[in-house]
Order: sequence, then C-alpha cells, then structure tokens
Amino acid sequence: MNVQSVLKSKFQFEINTKIAPKAQAFVYLLGDVSESRRKIDFKKIIEQHAFSQQIAQLQGSDKRVLHFVGQSGPVWILQNAENKKYGHAGLLDETAYAWFRDQVGTLVSQFKTHAAENIIFNCLEASSDILRASIIGLELASYNFLNTYSDTLPKNSKIYFSLSSKKKNFKLDLKFINQCLTEAHAVQLARHLVNLPPNDINPQSFEDIAKKQLSFPKTVTVEVWDHKKLAAENMNLHLAVGKGSDTPPRMLRIKYRPKKKSSKKPIAFVGKGITFDTGGLDIKPSSGMRLMKKDMGGAAAVLGLAYWAAHSDYERPCDFYLALAENSVDANSMRPSDLYRSRAGYLVEIDNTDAEGRLVLADVMDVAVKQKGNDEPEFVIDIATLTGAIKVALGADVAGLFTNDDTLANQLQTAGQKSGEPNWRMPLVQKYFGSMTSNFADFKNSADGFGGAITAALFLEKFCGGKKWAHLDVYCWNDKNTGALSFAGGSGQPVQSMIEWLKSKT
Repeated sequence: MNVQSVLKSKFQFEINTKIAPKAQAFVYLLGDVSESRRKIDFKKIIEQHAFSQQIAQLQGSDKRVLHFVGQSGPVWILQNAENKKYGHAGLLDETAYAWFRDQVGTLVSQFKTHAAENIIFNCLEASSDILRASIIGLELASYNFLNTYSDTLPKNSKIYFSLSSKKKNFKLDLKFINQCLTEAHAVQLARHLVNLPPNDINPQSFEDIAKKQLSFPKTVTVEVWDHKKLAAENMNLHLAVGKGSDTPPRMLRIKYRPKKKSSKKPIAFVGKGITFDTGGLDIKPSSGMRLMKKDMGGAAAVLGLAYWAAHSDYERPCDFYLALAENSVDANSMRPSDLYRSRAGYLVEIDNTDAEGRLVLADVMDVAVKQKGNDEPEFVIDIATLTGAIKVALGADVAGLFTNDDTLANQLQTAGQKSGEPNWRMPLVQKYFGSMTSNFADFKNSADGFGGAITAALFLEKFCGGKKWAHLDVYCWNDKNTGALSFAGGSGQPVQSMIEWLKSKT
C-alpha cells in the first residue's frame, strides 16, 4: 500500500530550446496567436512532416486536434481556439487550461500505441497556462492503479519541451515543470487513496500514510487525536460513527506554517474520511455499497491539498483536518433514535445511521472553528462525498457548493471554472431545517423527503461557528475514462479547483 509511487513522474521531462533530439513523436501546441499566424504555423508543420500525397488533405482540415503519421513519425497538432460560451456568467465555459489538459492527456495512450519513447512538444506562443495544462494532463493520464499497487512502473518516456514564444511573462524551466508536477501529484494522491481497497485503507493506515509516506517538510506537523482523545474532547458524534468497527476512529490535524511568516489568518480544510460506509444498521443495498470505499474522498482531497501546500512552499498558513472513521455493523453500532451530544454542545438524535458523514464533520469542524490566536481560521472549507442527492441534481462532474458568504461563493466558482473542475452554488433554504426537528434532541441528523443535499448542508452550517464557511458536496469518482483521467476510478475532485482558489488567497 505504498503511495509513494504516485508521487513520482512516469515521464522524464527535459527542456530543449535549440536542437530537437531524435524524436519518435511530435506534438505541436498552437497557443495564443492570431488566426492568420495560426494558419501559417499550421501550414509549415504540415509541409515539414507530411508525405507529399498527404499535404493537400491535411492542410484542408479544420480539426482542432489533428493527427497523422508523417515522414518522421506520428504528429499531433493541438490548436487553441475560441471556446463555446454557455452563459451562466461564463462559469461553465471551458478554459484553454481545461481543454489542453484533457486533450494532451488523451495522447498518452496513443504514445504507447506508437511505441514512442522520445516525444518533443513544440510550444508555439503557448501561454504558461497551456504548458501547465499539458504537463498536468500528461501526468494525470499516466496513472494506472494496477501499476502503482504492484509497485511496478512502465518504462519512462522522455518528454522534451521546446518553447517558441515572444512572451516574457514566465520562464519555461525545470522549476516550472516541477511546480506543475507537484499539482498533478496532489491530484494523483487523492485519486489513489480513493482507489485503495477497504481491506487496506482504514483510519489507522490512513494515519500511517499521512505520517510516514508523504515526506512532509519541517513546515508541517501532524497531530493525531485517537479515540481516547476524541472522548476527552466530547467528540461523541465522531465516536458514534466508528463504534461498529475494529479500527477506532481518529482525527488528524496537519498543520502547515510557511517558512516566511504570513500576517494572514489560516485557511482550514476539513475532509470527510469514512474509509468504508456500510450505512450502519440502516444498511445500504448491495448496489449502493459497491463504491463505498470512495466515501473518504473528501479526506483524500484534503490530504492532497496538504501535500501540495507543503511541497510548493505555499505562502499562507493552512490547517488540514481529516475526520476518519469506518461505518461498520456490529452489536456496538449506533442505532436510529440514539442520542449523542456533539462537541459544540448540541444534542443530536440519530435518525439515519447512513447519514454519518455529517456527524464526523460536525465534531471536527468544531475543533477547526474554535482555534484561537494565530491559529484562528479566516475560512473553513469542508469537502465531503456527502449525499447522493447532489449527484441527482448536478451529475458526477459538478460539485455542489453551499456557503454562507457570497464573495467566497464567487471565488470558489471562478476557481472551479478556471481549473476545469466546476462547482455550482446551491441554496441554503433555512426553512428546510425544520424537517430535522426532534422531540427528544436539538435536532436530528437527517430528514425524509426531497432536498437531501440542502438539509445535509444546513446540518453542517450549525457547526461553522459563524466563520466564512463553504461546503463542497462532491462525487470524487470517474465512472469512465474521460480526458486526462484515462483510468476510471478516483478522480481527485476537487483538488485542482481548491489549488486554484488557494493561489488567489496569498
């Protein structure tokens, strides 16, 4: 269960700005240029590589992605162009970053088909976003669970980048490439953790990964609250969820403080880490339990963010909380109608044992929002595979965003659009909270009827302590191969969008 293999690039990246190596494949990225310049570049590429009998047909093509096998080997031409506009204030429009990431990602399998081990990327007036997208797309597409799980890696291909640009706003060097790879590896880490089988990943092994395998620098401390500490802190909701498991629940706090002291308050992330969810005594049907190893996708994403912040020397302090438990079934399992007092002081009636994610999040959010002094957070963001209702509303690719702050909502939606990992703001309809009224407690943990994603978010809002808070209800899973995610399974959602947002908060 070594996760370190996903933190190593499957490619060898080199910079080549003068003489192209003896390449076996050629990729051209036609970036931010005028239409007339693009046509000139396109024509030159065709004339350089194509056989004479191919030239007329290829030059007549209007495809944004053109592939052919020419005199020197396979060639791919990717052309940036104006994307379609879909309204919604542009929040669902595809960016050049998202398009190039996914298109370049799809090339990886084609490189294997052509047995190409030396590939040169000729970047013609490509922006830093396009180059970043290409590197991340290559890396994401190289992931295969079977290779990482058996600790055997395919032979490395060499990727050479040649930049032809008059733009001076960034430098294409190995430092830039490594920054891109750190982003990609944060996503890979989250994907791989979700893909691990539940007989390998549990609260204890999750802790071991965070403490022993991620090579965190000295800017990071990892604090573990075991079940005894949870009891001492009155985290009875969290404890209740894990009562039926042989592996006790725990909370991890990964505290990141940058080398250079920042005057800004920390940002706190809280991830739901149910390492397997049977549903408890309100047990799921077999079809609903098939993918429940992914119910720790929120914690996986938060750990990926912690990895990125620490290894990219992020400029702002952050705290990353992992709410870990396994929702199993035995004689000790929590029951419907049980009453538990939360760390925040609310008495909660268990209405449904399968509404367990909000319980672990509630107690851990209370820890996050009640930090004092220099540790008091400005923002609290929780990430969770919380409800099936949100997938019914928005599908698998769009995260549900709930927040008590309009400015934060706009920032997170913009970050989602830029990163090609969209989220959509959903309403916190306060009167719906009435459906969780209890005769025996302050409120119940779930409600019957419609609006399940909203009532779940309203439950969590009770524990945000009045902070600027956002809740992302995510799927964290790719049901089929798409774009750069060429391996179906854990998707790494919403690591890329949260990195994009964090970059805007320094």
